[in-house]
Amino acid sequence: MPPKKAAAPEKKVLLGRPSNNLKIGIVGLPNVGKSSFFNVLSDTDLGKAANFPYATINPEEARIPVPDARFEWLCDLYKPASRVPAFLTCIDIAGLTAGASTGAGLGNAFLSHVRAVDGIFQVVRAFDDAEVIHVEGDVDPLRDMEIIQTELRLKDIEWVEKHLDGLKRTGRSLGNNSLADKAKKEEIATVEKIYKALTVDGKDVRKCEWNNKEIEVVNSLTLLTAKPITYLVNLSEKDYIRKKNKWLAKIKGWIDTHNPGDPLIPFSVSLEERLAQLPVDERAEAQKEPGAQSALGKITQAGYSSLDLIRYFTCGPDEVRAWTIRKGTKAPQAAGVIHSDFENKFVCGEIMTYEDLKEHGSEAAVKAAGKLRQQGKPYEMVDGDIAYWKSG
Repeated sequence: MPPKKAAAPEKKVLLGRPSNNLKIGIVGLPNVGKSSFFNVLSDTDLGKAANFPYATINPEEARIPVPDARFEWLCDLYKPASRVPAFLTCIDIAGLTAGASTGAGLGNAFLSHVRAVDGIFQVVRAFDDAEVIHVEGDVDPLRDMEIIQTELRLKDIEWVEKHLDGLKRTGRSLGNNSLADKAKKEEIATVEKIYKALTVDGKDVRKCEWNNKEIEVVNSLTLLTAKPITYLVNLSEKDYIRKKNKWLAKIKGWIDTHNPGDPLIPFSVSLEERLAQLPVDERAEAQKEPGAQSALGKITQAGYSSLDLIRYFTCGPDEVRAWTIRKGTKAPQAAGVIHSDFENKFVCGEIMTYEDLKEHGSEAAVKAAGKLRQQGKPYEMVDGDIAYWKSG
């Protein structure tokens, strides 16, 4: 009798909303450079950059192109009439202050805006400037990070408590026989585990180990501390260029202690603003100075990756386009990002890798080398795939 095949390991469910249209919110205390950063990132003046708290009340939204050398190479190869890169949707959210979880300042509105995004760019101020007031009186990035972590966690605790109370009220009549009752009991146990992680263990939800069933419960709660955070440390232009700042090592230490593994990117809003005002050719020249390179591309890419987003390409003389999907997306759902008919009437996809196209130089050469593959419904898309969809 042949040996039984080993069961394939269970595929890990991702934390967060199962969508390809994910958003990242720019979060921080007032006057740390959030709106100025949003303006240079989006090349607009939507974010109200002003020297007083709560200059931004309604969140502003912009779509930021994600830099990608592969996309540029494909455009050079196909010379299309239209070029559409991948985008990251970015939202500028009002400044948070201590007490926001209880409604202080614009607390409740602020936290509902954070709840509506899928990831966080947390802007941390590490520059001194007497002309830009700090809401807490002096510059102390560690205190600022502590305030934001505390407020997000307190709001999560409040939401989880409410949800748990409701579950327990309806759970008193549960029996042991039906599958529905068992599922409800499992849900209550998971919510209790989330509550313990936030209160007793003092951990953000995204830093805990969850199995797939538990992740489904976590995702249904849309918790603030389940969202991935990228820390952006706003330095003076002088500190950024010389790569020295008294706070950087301490900030890195704080992240390693409280949220190990979260990315940290130093940047300088004042440098980015100066570069943004230059004509394009002068901007490129200015960045040849030692240490004066813009960090915006790196930041956009980090935000995109933090949301577990990847992209595939469709290419031709009419258009080269990058399509954003989440890691683990199967071929029919990837095709459905273009049009729902492609998913509903999916037949197959003709797929080649970007690396194969670059190596062989043309689609015909890739085909001749036997590297153009027909993939069916079970195929899981890989970042950088080039796809042609066939539908009925």
